[in-house]
Amino acid sequence: MSNISDLVEHYLKKLLADSPHNYIEVQRSELALRFNCVPSQINYVLATRFSTGQGYIVESRRGGGGFIRIVKIPFNQQAQLILDLCEIIGDSISQTEAEGLIKRLQEENLITRREARMMQAAIGRDTLRLVLPARDRLRALILKGMVTAVLRD
Repeated sequence: MSNISDLVEHYLKKLLADSPHNYIEVQRSELALRFNCVPSQINYVLATRFSTGQGYIVESRRGGGGFIRIVKIPFNQQAQLILDLCEIIGDSISQTEAEGLIKRLQEENLITRREARMMQAAIGRDTLRLVLPARDRLRALILKGMVTAVLRD
């Protein structure tokens, strides 16, 4: 059975997929009630599953009429896509952020499941046996190289 974080993530991604726009607006308290959890669990899902590296912008407005807006960042044309991804990756990237980016590439059908698994294996801490921050810098270089090779025309 899926945990609450997985269920909330799936629900929000379904809402985004069904939205005629590239965004949705939800209330944290309503989500917490729907999934019978505390609002901080919703915050956790938003922070870990809807980051910029994973292709989302999360905006929050507090107060009585407050809401959370989740915007799915659209990918541009192929060449621009590679540049955008390299900019997102930057000079250093954590394993969690890198895995989120790989997951988004697979969800957008830009890479296959097999390519995603190969990328994850190459950027994992078990493979990159270095101390931080060197590991995160090497991970960024490897990920940029793989993204460029896979997405190039």
